[in-house]
Amino acid sequence: MANILIVHQNFPGQFPHVANALLKRGDKVAAIGGESAHPRPGIDFRRWSTKRGTTQGIFDPATRAEADMIRGIAAANAAMQLKRDGFIPNVIIGHPGWGETIFLKEIWPDARVILLGEMLYRSHGGDLNFDPEFDKEDMARNMRAHAKNATQVLAYAYADCIVCPTPFQASTFPASLQPMIRIIHEGVDIRHARRKDEAKLKLPSGRILDGTKPVVTFVNRTFEPLRGFHIFMRALPPFLESCGDAEVVLVGGSAPSGYGGQSPNGRDWVSWMLDELGDRLDRSRVHFLGRIPHSSLIDVFSVSWVHVYYTYPFVLSWSLIEAMAVGCRIIASDTPPVRDAITDGVEGVLLPFFDVAALSETLIRATRDPESFASMGRAARKRAAKEYDQEIGAAAWLRAIDEASGT
Repeated sequence: MANILIVHQNFPGQFPHVANALLKRGDKVAAIGGESAHPRPGIDFRRWSTKRGTTQGIFDPATRAEADMIRGIAAANAAMQLKRDGFIPNVIIGHPGWGETIFLKEIWPDARVILLGEMLYRSHGGDLNFDPEFDKEDMARNMRAHAKNATQVLAYAYADCIVCPTPFQASTFPASLQPMIRIIHEGVDIRHARRKDEAKLKLPSGRILDGTKPVVTFVNRTFEPLRGFHIFMRALPPFLESCGDAEVVLVGGSAPSGYGGQSPNGRDWVSWMLDELGDRLDRSRVHFLGRIPHSSLIDVFSVSWVHVYYTYPFVLSWSLIEAMAVGCRIIASDTPPVRDAITDGVEGVLLPFFDVAALSETLIRATRDPESFASMGRAARKRAAKEYDQEIGAAAWLRAIDEASGT
């Protein structure tokens, strides 16, 4: 039995399956999290907090580093209390993205450290400077992006292992850190994420969709260009005009996420796109459900005839993996994160990100001739079960933990 500490601002974050697996086999688990974290039964949880914000007028590229240091000290204070109570971890697992892991080796110098490698910031080859409609080359902004890596790279320098969910995410790390990386996707619940033939989806209007007529789905945590919202919306008018019985269902929030930036109208990207499309969009067949319970998401995927997933070069969404697990017919952007999960023509169709007409045409083809896409839905389910099962991910994490601790 080992002592394992899990550190994540939004605990459990990406670690619920790991935490459950550790508890199941009898390890002693403690956790440190921020104000948005959620304690879990059986885990000794400590919450860090700080009243101090970022210093006003600080040198701009150092703003993120200072904020991370402040959070790092707050997390270290919570860790010292845990140490005073007698907890000595063999292995520390953490997400270094907010700075909480920076100082933990000062408290437990003998602990082995495994850090999640979600993604390093970079000015080119990622989400920044990808979309010319919203991005203009700016050296000062490029430098700020590079500077945001300061505390993450500091944390990774003292880690024993870095776990990246996908090859694309691993590719954002410098060559000097590559030998420390292993690829482990946290996975999804394959047993839960499966097609429900009897599924029905109730719309805000009270109408019921049961999948007997074409339904196109689009799911994001937040609707924004980062996830191709503008491309998807612009593809809808010709599609809806051509397919008179099709319905479109969008799941997600409209408030800015902090990743995609502000919309040109200063409000949100949904209102901006609706203003742009005007009466060219048949609003009676486009349904915004907002954020819904996760259990209802499987119903959305189950009535879907076609699921659309677009993304800049960024972190791969769990929603795509769950759509694959349900066996959705997928149309997605031909961008590096997606190519890690889908081979064009095998598990789905990949299209050039900015080609709106290609998306409209492929949506028309997929709803008029769904059987031509059926084998891709089956292949998507098969690949999700083989590569993205959360039990496989948890087992791989346990092996990494055992190797780090020498057990």
